[in-house]
Amino acid sequence: MAETIEALFDEDRRFAPPAEFAANALVQDDSVSKASHEDPLGWWEAQASSLVWRKKWDSVLDWSGAPFARWFDGGKLNVTESCLDRHLADSGDQIAYHWEGEPGDRKDITYAELYAEVCRLANALAGLGVEKGDRVAIYMGMVPELPAALLACARLGAVHSVVFGGFSSEALADRINDAQAKAVITCDGAWRGGKIVPLKDMVDAALEHTSSVTSTLVVRRCGQQVSMSEGRDHWYDELVTQQAPEREATECDAEDPLYILYTSGTTAKPKGIVHTCGGYLLGVSVTHRLAFDIHDDDIYWCTADIGWVTGHSYAVYGPLANGVTSVLYEGGPQYPAEDRFWEIVERYKVTKFYTAPTAIRSFMKWGDHHPAKHDLTSLKLIATVGEPINPEAWMWYREVIGGGRCPVVDTWWQTETGQLMIAPLPGVTETKPGSATKPLPGAFADVVDESGQSVPLGHGGYLVLTRPWPAMARTLYGDPDRYVETYWARFSKPEEDTWVYFAGDGAKRDLDGYYWLLGRVDDVMNVSGHRISTLEVESALVDHPLVAEAAVVGRKDDRTGQAIAAFVTLRGGTTGDGALLTELRDHVAKRIGKIARPASLVFTDELPKTRSGKIMRRLLRDISEERQLGDVTTLANAEVVQEIADKAAERRNSED
Repeated sequence: MAETIEALFDEDRRFAPPAEFAANALVQDDSVSKASHEDPLGWWEAQASSLVWRKKWDSVLDWSGAPFARWFDGGKLNVTESCLDRHLADSGDQIAYHWEGEPGDRKDITYAELYAEVCRLANALAGLGVEKGDRVAIYMGMVPELPAALLACARLGAVHSVVFGGFSSEALADRINDAQAKAVITCDGAWRGGKIVPLKDMVDAALEHTSSVTSTLVVRRCGQQVSMSEGRDHWYDELVTQQAPEREATECDAEDPLYILYTSGTTAKPKGIVHTCGGYLLGVSVTHRLAFDIHDDDIYWCTADIGWVTGHSYAVYGPLANGVTSVLYEGGPQYPAEDRFWEIVERYKVTKFYTAPTAIRSFMKWGDHHPAKHDLTSLKLIATVGEPINPEAWMWYREVIGGGRCPVVDTWWQTETGQLMIAPLPGVTETKPGSATKPLPGAFADVVDESGQSVPLGHGGYLVLTRPWPAMARTLYGDPDRYVETYWARFSKPEEDTWVYFAGDGAKRDLDGYYWLLGRVDDVMNVSGHRISTLEVESALVDHPLVAEAAVVGRKDDRTGQAIAAFVTLRGGTTGDGALLTELRDHVAKRIGKIARPASLVFTDELPKTRSGKIMRRLLRDISEERQLGDVTTLANAEVVQEIADKAAERRNSED
């Protein structure tokens, strides 16, 4: 069989759930997984009783209009009643969020206080003319008013569209126009790295190119002077505080839209992923509870910005539906010092910690001495999200942050899936460094070849999902044809009523059936006829003890079709030279094979990353192929791109 993507990197380390953790875990055997696979719809229906419903559904799943699903059709609810109201009687005084601002200001918000703020804000929005079904754009920093804004929209039955506060005014305008948003909620500014991000100024610039917005609400956060348009702009503190702290929740259908979240950058028409009320809330609450083993006394911290789907699902809706206490932090991980996250973990005695591999690799680069300064023994589980994690970064996370006593929960899912799909059950699943393990209860996945046939264990291919799931995206806003074409056309067979969701990711399954994510299919290189994942070469590089982070791209090569170009960041204090360059190339050849030896390797202090922390490999391809650099406006560290280009040119000259 010709492999779709070659599986080169082998990992034989494995870790059973820690005995003490397993003994107290919510799930302690395979019965939950078995029940969900024997009767998926019955299992999901049983789970739905964990939410507050005003009217029971007529059917669990209507798949007759596939690939457009209807979950719990006929059911009536308002998601805020599951996230807020039901906790008030017994847990109103429980802290919903420990909030910490980047400058060091702090505030604890109880469930009762959050409920009152949500009702006040919902009343204020209603007074500005926002009604059920209207779209509201939210462009804010990580302040307590941000989760309140999501919930206030949900309280009204309005559809929120959160735009990450790092996006440009052009990107914001695109999203406002696509959704035809009626109102915008923003801040005067946001703190990031000790500097003020001028959010209100960006909104003003965006609104010059929109026509649908009639009102904006502005939170005073940073205190700088901003322009306020009379009749349109309102100070949050002046308007919201005057409102009543109660508001009846608007009844919604399970299939009413809850939010739109846009996935593409500024260079293409944004794709508005639509998630609905009932199935979405069920999917995120169940997976949050199972994957993070949520108990009543947990202090949970998802470090993701709420502007991304991880923040929606696992910093707002999932945790609040499960009544947990969360940490909400405004700033970045290295301000004012590189131990800021560990200071926060120690202060609030965080028990469950969820962050991204790119952050973990940064922590590695900064050095073990930073977490060593803090007491991290409160941690019981550590988790990762956003992209595949290299095995050595996984091991560092386990040993240095988790102290070797915490299960590592590596998760795979997407904006489009809404909920976790592949992840270990931490009290049951034996884990392997770098593997997201197996599908969670209620999720069904496969790895297929070009023709859509399942590949044997031990081989690589395309990751697909083979059954619908509750939190799945329902469509792309205003563009159902694009939804079908983008996600369902490649491997589905409508004539046989077989619908297969293609995630766009490559994956392999090992001989134990564990899934190993290989990154986006676009990040697969074709070297002398071998299709090699960039992630596997990156993992081999990070396997070297002196490497903190690596990015690999394929560049055009007349002889091999593509050649492997590597960019490497070393651990603190290490200097890259010709001897280490040769050593690293040989290390990759030894670890996964000579075919994967990088043709070029450049040492760099930083890699170009978006404000969400993802490496922008597109720019590294431009550098490797000596092309004009593409758009850098979404980068958090645009200044490093030219430095890398100069070093790459210097390397080429030395090789010549």
